[in-house]
Amino acid sequence: MRTGLDRTTARAADGTAARSRPGAKARATTVLAATAALALTLAGCGSGGGSGAKKDEGSGSAAAPTVQLPSLKGEKLQVTAVWTGAERENFGKVLAEFEKRTGAKVDFVPSGDDMAGFIGSKIAGGGPPDIAMLQQVGVLNEFAQKGWLKPLGATAKAQLAKNFAKGWQDLGAHRGTQYGVYFKASNKSLVWYNTKAFENAGVQEPKTWPDFLKAARTISDSGVEPVSIGGSDGWTLTDWFENVYLSQAGPEKYDLLAKHDLKWTDPSVKAALTTLGQLFGHKELLAGGNSGALQTDFPTSVTQTFTGDDTPKAAMVSSADFAAASIAQTKAKVGADAKVFAFPAVGAKSPVVTGGDAAVALKDGKAAQALLTFLASTDAARIWAQAGGFISPNKELDRAVYPSDVMRKIADALIAAGDGFRFDMSDQAPASFGAKPGQGEWKDLQDFLKNPGDVAGTQAQLEKDAAKSFGH
Repeated sequence: MRTGLDRTTARAADGTAARSRPGAKARATTVLAATAALALTLAGCGSGGGSGAKKDEGSGSAAAPTVQLPSLKGEKLQVTAVWTGAERENFGKVLAEFEKRTGAKVDFVPSGDDMAGFIGSKIAGGGPPDIAMLQQVGVLNEFAQKGWLKPLGATAKAQLAKNFAKGWQDLGAHRGTQYGVYFKASNKSLVWYNTKAFENAGVQEPKTWPDFLKAARTISDSGVEPVSIGGSDGWTLTDWFENVYLSQAGPEKYDLLAKHDLKWTDPSVKAALTTLGQLFGHKELLAGGNSGALQTDFPTSVTQTFTGDDTPKAAMVSSADFAAASIAQTKAKVGADAKVFAFPAVGAKSPVVTGGDAAVALKDGKAAQALLTFLASTDAARIWAQAGGFISPNKELDRAVYPSDVMRKIADALIAAGDGFRFDMSDQAPASFGAKPGQGEWKDLQDFLKNPGDVAGTQAQLEKDAAKSFGH
């Protein structure tokens, strides 16, 4: 999920999390089943709420280890991920604990936004990293097909089976072989809002798309531009489309479109783009208008919503839970100045689209398997969860470790979905269609944001690019 300019620019700005992308036929993930619960308690995220989760033998930083790791003194590991800024710093805390417990030395190398290109070049040069954190299911499948990935060992698989729902296990597998551990997840069907801007305009959290548009117009009339969009990062636009499409067209068509078993020229795509046009086609509803949105990167789309006191540049921004990391760069407090509601229902139910980062091994070795085992444990998840800006799909993690009620409730909704979720659609596509700045779906939707009246032209271009990438 990053940009039409380039996700790297966005991440460099504040290190907020990215998305996950393509996966030709891997199982997808969106929680329609848990929507009622989701729509939810999110509204009152300023108040207390327990987790109801099984404890993981202690929630503090000094909690007893739940997994045994081998001595790896003298071993060196190289790990790559797209993360920069706060994300890299927090992941560094996880790696530091692994070093402390094993004696191994771990070197982190940022991949930049094009993980597939980065790994491909390293493989060609004969020096791939030991572990990569893949954000696209499609990339995981492509790497597995090429024979670049090493299967999970017995200890890592044991942790995976103990701590993760089958749906998350399936996403990390290819043709029956387990390769990936989904260490980090995201709930991408959320709208964060500036509570003062809502109060000043006298609007409530909208639950349906018509109510959302009505609230946006009311906020606009109050003197604040309603919706912030990081359109220079094309992945943000795919999130908008996926949420609308899932809620409006339903999970069956979502699955078909994700595999390109349904063409982008289908009437259901026309309906979703037309719906999106109800927002994108009114520049007064967008912070900076259409041109401004196209020049705004993801981190800025969040921070400008929560700065400026009574006159922020926007009142709300649709973003995953990882927006909390960007909000932390402002003076706004999550749960007080910044609250969140479920993406409004376009059809019968609100959608919940998820994404995630899967750890995979590119080299054999005891050290690489030990790190995968650690990342599949509650021990590793607890460290980043406590630091903030992180949601774990690890169902055994005590949700009390999350630093705010907002994050606890988002995590609760994710875990409550069990296997009933859909993964980010563009992350399931080949990288050339769903995960490349300046091309494929990212660029096509940027062009649509520029000219939201051209629904038919957008459909035709999306279908042309999808057919080329999927090979049919």
